[in-house]
Amino acid sequence: MLKTDYQNALLDPADAFATPDGVLACRDLSRAQKIEILRRWEHDANEEAVAVEEGMPGGTPAIVRQVSLALETLERDGEAAPASPTKHGG
Repeated sequence: MLKTDYQNALLDPADAFATPDGVLACRDLSRAQKIEILRRWEHDANEEAVAVEEGMPGGTPAIVRQVSLALETLERDGEAAPASPTKHGG
């Protein structure tokens, strides 16, 4: 089994993992690394959702929910991060 390239996963989580659950299942990343990857993925997915709403072609907004659920799974056992009030996380 190949070790996960954390730096590449940060740059493009959707390329490094087929699904957000794939991040959860990865055994060679720490909990903190998984959270950071999922937060980056969430940001990217939210940006894409905004672009789609503005008429640009894009993927499915369902990934936003999948990433959010994966983050909730990790944060449930640790210190939870505050929920983002907007799509941009601000």
